[in-house]
Amino acid sequence: MMALYGFFGYGYGFGYGYDPMFIWVFIIAIISMVASAKVNSTYSKYNKVRSTSGLTGAQAAERILHSAGIYDVSIQRVGGQLTDHYDPRNKVLRLSDATYGSASVAAVGVAAHECGHALQHHEEYVPLKFRSALVPVANIGSRWGLPIILLGFFFSAFSFLVPVGIFVFSFSVLFQLVTLPVEFNASRRALVLLKEQGILEEREVGQSRKVLSAAALTYVAAAAASIVQLLRLILIFGGGRRRDD
Repeated sequence: MMALYGFFGYGYGFGYGYDPMFIWVFIIAIISMVASAKVNSTYSKYNKVRSTSGLTGAQAAERILHSAGIYDVSIQRVGGQLTDHYDPRNKVLRLSDATYGSASVAAVGVAAHECGHALQHHEEYVPLKFRSALVPVANIGSRWGLPIILLGFFFSAFSFLVPVGIFVFSFSVLFQLVTLPVEFNASRRALVLLKEQGILEEREVGQSRKVLSAAALTYVAAAAASIVQLLRLILIFGGGRRRDD
């Protein structure tokens, strides 16, 4: 969200006048805030609904993993709320305090979602492998893309760095796009497994689906924001003009 806020200013201090992408930045910022609020409200609502099976997030995760023949993934507790994630390098499923010991429909759904990632890793799901391979360059792109562009923009001797910076930044955008099918697939797997393993009843699966769908919206918003940022960089700096021109 801070990245979006900081991006509002670009374009007006460089003598480019009206920025046609500004309205899209504003829209995406609103969508991001709505998505975040939706996740928190939906999770809070269904975190108060105890699942009929009474299984906690950790217990549900263990059952799902073992049912898939996965015994080499450990389940660990991690601090915070909605900090749940699967670490493919160490084969560790980390569940937040709000998920690990809770038997709510929301907690079980989130735990199952992370199990979906573990199953993807176990089955060598191609989009997950591609996303993992992108992590190093995506981190470089998000951190150094804009500084490289600005260096080339303000110093004529380094003007060749402008397209280089845009290219480097594009890897962070690609990462966000690849993340979408990975997350959607993990949620789809989770809902099927929760029903097949009898961890949640039909009605509870529907409630869990609402939690995961709300979470999915945040990934869509992040991808849209990254695309808009890339387009703005191309629009503002793509011409290769310097401030002193």
